[in-house]
Amino acid sequence: MNAVGIDVSKGKSTVTIRQPGDVVVMSPRDIPHTQSAINDLIGLIQGLDGETKVCMEHTGRYYEPVATWLSDSGIFISSVNPVLIKDFGDDSLRSPKTDKADSKKIARYTLDRWANLKQYGSMDKTRNQLKTMNRQFGFYMAHKTAMKNNLIALLDQTFPGGNDFFDSPARSDGSQKCGLRPYLLACGLCPLQVPGCLYGALPALVQAQRL
Repeated sequence: MNAVGIDVSKGKSTVTIRQPGDVVVMSPRDIPHTQSAINDLIGLIQGLDGETKVCMEHTGRYYEPVATWLSDSGIFISSVNPVLIKDFGDDSLRSPKTDKADSKKIARYTLDRWANLKQYGSMDKTRNQLKTMNRQFGFYMAHKTAMKNNLIALLDQTFPGGNDFFDSPARSDGSQKCGLRPYLLACGLCPLQVPGCLYGALPALVQAQRL
């Protein structure tokens, strides 16, 4: 029975291997996230005698590549909520917060919860992919809104009242969507180029359209 505790951080992971009876197979060691170092770690874990389980906290995004690499190599991986690790007692009045201490605590947690550990599988990978897509979509929409608000603010600054010319038809709830982008596209002016040429182009554009 081999318990591998991994504390994942940016660019490296701290790994501890323990066995029942407080036997330390490998003291905390930093493993950089490079292909050669990860392959060496996989070979080390696969070379252990007896059943082996690897446990890590699913914090942030750093753990996902490591969990995928090890899982694809046929190693039992379990990613647990960091609150469970934090609340796990290790019979000590001191609570050091270092990568080495965390990896040792995760290894002890693995031994204690051996039978209840849930294996990281394909559903976890699918959920992570969906979470990534959702985060990227939210990131894009936030920037899109910021760019639109910045464009409207520039228009208010350089041509006060100009936004009134681009109002769209009212929606059912009474709100209006800014109609500036479709108008600029129809006039052959890309909205992404507006901030750079707004001072000179927009007044002439308005006059040319007799607005």
